[in-house]
Amino acid sequence: MPAASTPVAAYPHRESAPDHIDIVPVRHYGRWTAAVAAVAAVGGLIGSLAKNANLHWDVIGHYLFTGLIFDGLATTLWLTAAAMALGLVLGTLIAVMRLSTNPVLYGLSSLFVWIFRGTPLLVQIIFWGYAAALYKQVLIGIPFTHVTFLQADTNSLLTPAVAALLALGLNEAAYASEIVRAGIQSVDPGQTEAAHSLGMRPALTMRRIVLPQAMRVIIPPMGNETINMLKMTALVSVIAAHDLMSNIQDVYAQNYQVIPMLVVASIWYLALVSLLSIPQAWMERRYGRGTSAAGRTSPVQRILKGAVSLGRTKKETHR
Repeated sequence: MPAASTPVAAYPHRESAPDHIDIVPVRHYGRWTAAVAAVAAVGGLIGSLAKNANLHWDVIGHYLFTGLIFDGLATTLWLTAAAMALGLVLGTLIAVMRLSTNPVLYGLSSLFVWIFRGTPLLVQIIFWGYAAALYKQVLIGIPFTHVTFLQADTNSLLTPAVAALLALGLNEAAYASEIVRAGIQSVDPGQTEAAHSLGMRPALTMRRIVLPQAMRVIIPPMGNETINMLKMTALVSVIAAHDLMSNIQDVYAQNYQVIPMLVVASIWYLALVSLLSIPQAWMERRYGRGTSAAGRTSPVQRILKGAVSLGRTKKETHR
């Protein structure tokens, strides 16, 4: 037989629960000290740069919006867009080939990734820029015969812009293929089996079932690759592709204002990267729906939310 519950009065030494409990938030003194020190250090650095006469702010202001800079920006932007488009399309094809059970397709795709991911991008840019030293003419025809469909001079065909596009696009394809392959493998194989059981062909299954679900894994690293591609276009200045960095180098080769012109380039690269971060964050939130609340919150919303919570904490402290 269960024992009867003992009344609270039988234990007079126990105190009854208080009617009101004061909740005191935890003070993070070390965190605020580190934040103040960081803000002071950044403020001191900005003040030092603003007062530094060697930066020649008049030169920076003069060249920041010149036509030569805008011409370089246009080349940088179209190189970024074209190289990413080429890399994404070719990378998706290579990723599917690497997942194929055909040993020939798997071997060729693995060889492509091994070569273009294993050699530095700068070496690839220089190689394509000086490809005429290897082949003076480009011939397209039937191998081991004298039948030729296309014959062109290499220097006229591989201009600096085309060479830069090939180098950037093929290099990006090697990295994009690994990103797409990881996204495809993240999808449950049962989805593919269910689609095949309904009579869908492999190509249709990949396009309609697998890839839309893999986008959640593909989008974040691919957005980072786009931003990285924008900065990597500066390397094509070694073959004078007339991008932003190439034009910057042409200017400081004449006026010898190296640091001010590099500041101009840095300002524009930072501005372009900031603009690219906006659609990247939007796409990450869109394809990340249903995963976590943090993935659906933008950085600005997080900052505003932190400021509101800080204000509430201060009010509760002063009560």
